[in-house]
Amino acid sequence: MTSTTKTVAFFGASTGVGLAALKTSLAAGLQCTALCRTPSKLEAIFPAGSTPNLKIIKGDAHDITPVSECIRTQDGNLVDMIISTIGSRPVGWKMNLADPECCRKGASVLLEAIAQLRSQGASGKPHIVAFSTTGLSRFGRDYPLAMFPIYVWLLHAAHEDKRIMEDKFIASGENFTIVRASILNDGETKKTVRVGIEDPKAGRESTEIGYFISREDSGRWTAENLILKKTQKYENKILSITT
Repeated sequence: MTSTTKTVAFFGASTGVGLAALKTSLAAGLQCTALCRTPSKLEAIFPAGSTPNLKIIKGDAHDITPVSECIRTQDGNLVDMIISTIGSRPVGWKMNLADPECCRKGASVLLEAIAQLRSQGASGKPHIVAFSTTGLSRFGRDYPLAMFPIYVWLLHAAHEDKRIMEDKFIASGENFTIVRASILNDGETKKTVRVGIEDPKAGRESTEIGYFISREDSGRWTAENLILKKTQKYENKILSITT
């Protein structure tokens, strides 16, 4: 690896969207760090020695010490990109969350870690990609009308946490892209990912509404369009993705 290799920190990459994005990034040769509460999950997927461009750090996304380690490069500066796909698991048929403040706390800790490292002399302004969900637009409905009961009643707690997370990143002054996916399912497909673009202040630039998108398709699209290449029109915007 050379000093010009893009460095990417992952939070929530042991499963789902984050794992798919990590796999694509590693295959492209990027230097990746991944924070994981249970490193054995990732070590089972990426055995020791098989991926020299991956560093796995044990820790929680709500703990500033391992978060800081994850976003700091070997030369002491900040990584080029930060990908956060953390979220709390639902509990029970009412879709309550095990940690209803998981995403907002993760955003606060991450932003605090960036500020602390800068105060200690670290340079760099990472592009933060935060994975969220449709149903949060302040500029109109961004999901099919038939899904109204699910979005409004069952997903209320998850949406509240994601909305606060989004607002923290948008107001932070950092470079960001928020990715809102329609309801997630499993299985990589060959379907075209459709993308709607929203400006947090000016409103929608384009609209794409759909029912589902797979975790694998979401992660691969995120890596190919936000990590591996710089897409100017997506910077400091909110994207809705669906198939």
